[in-house]
Amino acid sequence: MRILIADKLAPEGLAYLESQEGVDVEVRLGLTPDELPQALRSAEGLVVRSGVRVTGDALRAAFAQPGARLKAIARAGVGVDNIDLDAATEFGVMVMNSASASTITTAEHAFALLMAMARNIPQGDAAMRSGGWDRNKHVGVQLHGRTLGVVGLGRIGQTVAERALAFGMDVLGYDPYIKSDHVLDGRVPMATDWHDFLSRIDAVSFHVPLNDHTRNMLGREAFAHTRPHLLIINAARGGVVDEEHLPTALDEGRCAGAALDVFTTEPPPADSPLRTHPKIICTPHLGASTSEAQEAVSVDACRAIVEYLRGEGVRGAVNAGGVRFDLSPRQRAYIDLATRMARLAVALCDAPPATLSIHAVGEELTGATDTLGRIALAETLSAAMDDPVNLVNASVVARRRGLEFHNTHETSDDGAPARLAIEIETGRGVQRAEGVVLQDGLPRLRSIDGCAVDLVPTGHVVALRNRDEPGVIGRVGAVFGGAGVNIADMTICRRKPGEGEAPSALMLIRLDAPAPREVLDALRGLPALLGVASVELGPLPE
Repeated sequence: MRILIADKLAPEGLAYLESQEGVDVEVRLGLTPDELPQALRSAEGLVVRSGVRVTGDALRAAFAQPGARLKAIARAGVGVDNIDLDAATEFGVMVMNSASASTITTAEHAFALLMAMARNIPQGDAAMRSGGWDRNKHVGVQLHGRTLGVVGLGRIGQTVAERALAFGMDVLGYDPYIKSDHVLDGRVPMATDWHDFLSRIDAVSFHVPLNDHTRNMLGREAFAHTRPHLLIINAARGGVVDEEHLPTALDEGRCAGAALDVFTTEPPPADSPLRTHPKIICTPHLGASTSEAQEAVSVDACRAIVEYLRGEGVRGAVNAGGVRFDLSPRQRAYIDLATRMARLAVALCDAPPATLSIHAVGEELTGATDTLGRIALAETLSAAMDDPVNLVNASVVARRRGLEFHNTHETSDDGAPARLAIEIETGRGVQRAEGVVLQDGLPRLRSIDGCAVDLVPTGHVVALRNRDEPGVIGRVGAVFGGAGVNIADMTICRRKPGEGEAPSALMLIRLDAPAPREVLDALRGLPALLGVASVELGPLPE
């Protein structure tokens, strides 16, 4: 097997590959976007870090060449933003990462930021370097006996919690996807209300992905519930903490300090107040930057790709290699439909899912329902998980998170196309979507959020739930028009109200490009709107 190394790896990773019988290693650093497809032509495996972008265009160009045989991409690290997962899945390319290899290093960095902030170490160092010796100006606080709030109790979050406990801190967890009252053998209680959680902690460390539910979750409204001495640590994803409002919150005494390793824009502008505010500590995304972590992720990525290519198993799967290749074209179309339905349904949920039910009807789906169910389950979990969720690990993650999953199938001889229903139960209600694939091969959404529709779910969609009253459509259109955002098409329908609900309606608006943040914020400011969700459904498969 031939494996292409396109990024600089730790020597230990290369040494592992070179020690493996039957593995031909080619190292080509600095490949341009035009050179990468040609280099991939005869490679079965590709190993990268974050410096090489494996785009959809690069993969399509590679597979357009005769004899292309790429089977796997291993990312030496956690994030796979530089790899087009949809394109990789389309071509049956397994994408793997080394998430677990950098867990300790990332957790240690988050805790180091907390300690540095608590004792004003960066400020004290800067004072010494400038000739100062003002000890009273840099009096810190003791961590022992204080309460650390951990948002997101995946691998990294739990590792941070363990270190805080070792320092004599109390730890309070917040993770809507964990149903247990306690984690870590009962040592960490779990809060269920976000504002109550904020009012009980002295420091908070974030370990969650960035999505519509976590974007700016510590923002203007949340700061109204924080203690004035709160210390904030974000070594997870830029944008989880509202970077625009953070300096104001510090100046107003809503919190006492912040330590950031990740930013919405990296690097942040040179004149950003995040760089200059006296109560903010910044590091240039160093969470996984230790020699041990670099060695570990390199060896882990190289080992994973060799094992996969040898058929010895899958570790760190991100896309699980796509759908089963023995499925019929119609069955594959229903898998695509399930992906889109689940992505849209979970975006419309007002609370984290507690139960996911999949019901398929139709003889033509026989043998495909397990894949259908896992696809929907992975999409539902991915909306709130920092750790990768895929076809391989979706069931395990669901059990660990306490998410009930039901997957049923019944045959039908009524002559109608097969039908698929996805139902998500939350603590606040039920979200249901139904769809079919007609003879033209296109996925059709038949109902969503209590509305009967006939929609091809594709592209950049903004879903709006609003009070059923005159003028709402005009005000929504004015927001998009005022921002110069073109509406490709719009579906409007009245929702079937639940018991005790006031009349409401649903708008599904497809745009030519993703909705800018300021447009979504403006929509959320309209009094008639009850909910705003932005969801990327992607293009239709060719």
